[in-house]
Amino acid sequence: MSKEKSKILIVDDNEELLIAFKFFLSKHFGQIDTIKNPNLIPEYLRKDAYDIILLDMNFSAGVNTGNEGIYWMKQIMEKDCNASVVLITAYGDVELAVNAMKEGAADFIQKSWDEKKILSTILSAYNLRLSKLKIQTLEQKQKHLSDKIDSEFNNIVGKSSSMKNVFQVIDKVAKTDANILILGENGTGKEVIAREIHRKSERANEVFVSVDIGSLQENLFESELFGHVKGSYTDAKEDRPGRFEIASGGSLFLDEIGNLTIPLQAKLLTAIQNKEVYRIGSNKAIPVDIRLICATNKNPDEMVEKGIFREDLLYRINTIKINLPPLRERDEYIILLANYFLKQYTEKYNKESLKFNSSILTKLKDYAWPGNVRELKHTIEKAVILCDGNTILSSHCWPDGEHSKKNTMVKSLNLDENEKVLIEKAIQKFKGNISSAAKELGINRSTLYKKMEKYGI
Repeated sequence: MSKEKSKILIVDDNEELLIAFKFFLSKHFGQIDTIKNPNLIPEYLRKDAYDIILLDMNFSAGVNTGNEGIYWMKQIMEKDCNASVVLITAYGDVELAVNAMKEGAADFIQKSWDEKKILSTILSAYNLRLSKLKIQTLEQKQKHLSDKIDSEFNNIVGKSSSMKNVFQVIDKVAKTDANILILGENGTGKEVIAREIHRKSERANEVFVSVDIGSLQENLFESELFGHVKGSYTDAKEDRPGRFEIASGGSLFLDEIGNLTIPLQAKLLTAIQNKEVYRIGSNKAIPVDIRLICATNKNPDEMVEKGIFREDLLYRINTIKINLPPLRERDEYIILLANYFLKQYTEKYNKESLKFNSSILTKLKDYAWPGNVRELKHTIEKAVILCDGNTILSSHCWPDGEHSKKNTMVKSLNLDENEKVLIEKAIQKFKGNISSAAKELGINRSTLYKKMEKYGI
């Protein structure tokens, strides 16, 4: 919004001052309205949305407490919480104006005429108004987007029996401040679960900070997590808060915590235990209040046994453990997610008439998805881009035949299912030569024939 379209309301019982203000400000701003009687303020606010309200602090003769101005300022703020109210005060009433600013005023100007001071103060108030409106718009957009995502995501979860247990745990622990450890393979959606815990927590309106520990260089770990002061090392050009400080009041998500070296584990443990951090180059303790959520694709208990993960740190981060099963163990979830991603990407690429071929749904369920949810998401996006017709086929998902090459991955712990896959793979490898296939499998030819009969190969 340009200043030419801005609207200013001036409220003062001094008519000469109103005329002077209107003449001076009309050169810099758009609409300038003036009123002498503050009782008319509600009527003017009903008719128009003003960017700035210049408001006298006293209207009754002989009264100089400033209470009238504060009263009307509060009335204005009730009707428009983003209003920028600049108080007009007489010389000597600066203390009153400062107290009014504590109540919500944007700033004040004195009646002693100083055009530069008046203009700079009003411009600052105008920019404050624009910032408030921008923040409000962003918050509304974010809420709309979050509500939309939550609605669609919860609809998927609600239909997925394999994920109901996970979300039952989330519902129980989200309202607490218990530290949570999420375990699962790469791409299973560990950060999604962390964000869901934050969304359902008492800290939902505060910040969620995510840190990929695996991508941090060891020499930058302390700076990234705890911050640094200017000059503490060569590239420290200015003071900088770490992720712990930034996340204070909200949630801190440390992904791939299993990648931390023992020395860094000790530093992390100290920060968690003491609930305070020290910026590099400073001996001043900075208190932090975070909800800690960690994740790893490794087995932390095995790491403790091998001496590569501190047991005391594991106890600290592992108040509640959530195990995310790989996608290959969530058959019904695969189809739900595939349809969710299809809807997402058909909207993105303006191909909303697209649908899956009936046979591809079976292939989606049969595929092992070594990359889990992340791989499924990329596969559906690729299919939507490559499809020129109205129906997504297997060739769109796996244009180079990756499906046939990868679906031999172990999909469950059922011995019969995996034995059948291995036999088929061996026969395919030796192009139907049973003797060679049997030798590869470590069994004799007659045993292989019996197994082929058993599995209908």
